[in-house]
Amino acid sequence: MRIRICAVGRLRAGPERALCDDYLDRFAKTARPLGWGGAEVVEVEDRKGGGKAAEAVLLDKAVPAGAVLICLDERGRTLTSPDFAERLRGWADQGRADCAVVIGGADGIDPGLVERADLVLSFGKMVWPHMLARVMLAEQLYRAATILTGGPYHRV
Repeated sequence: MRIRICAVGRLRAGPERALCDDYLDRFAKTARPLGWGGAEVVEVEDRKGGGKAAEAVLLDKAVPAGAVLICLDERGRTLTSPDFAERLRGWADQGRADCAVVIGGADGIDPGLVERADLVLSFGKMVWPHMLARVMLAEQLYRAATILTGGPYHRV
């Protein structure tokens, strides 16, 4: 399974970018024994100020056809790291080749895109800036791969 992170906005060079890149690199190496590809980031930007609806069009174009769709939203489900790992494994075992995780802009994700999601996921009841949401997602992908491969990173 290949992972695509579809995010509104650009993550500039800096500590968040370095941390995100580090976790995605770790994920790619750890997920290889699972037969999974790495993770790529597709950044979209609505330069015309069309709001959530315009961002949704751009995000939708970034999602591969037939991909599992996960939307990050504060109103979504909270999962444990092992539960998230098992969800990913289940989709991969079903033959789903792609998984897209969508991170919206400052106003969130358009409801039409959220309604189509296979999973609406929350990192808790607090709102996180998109820069940190990306880092947290990258870390959770790496953690999921280590859980599924039996690595020592995740401890109960």
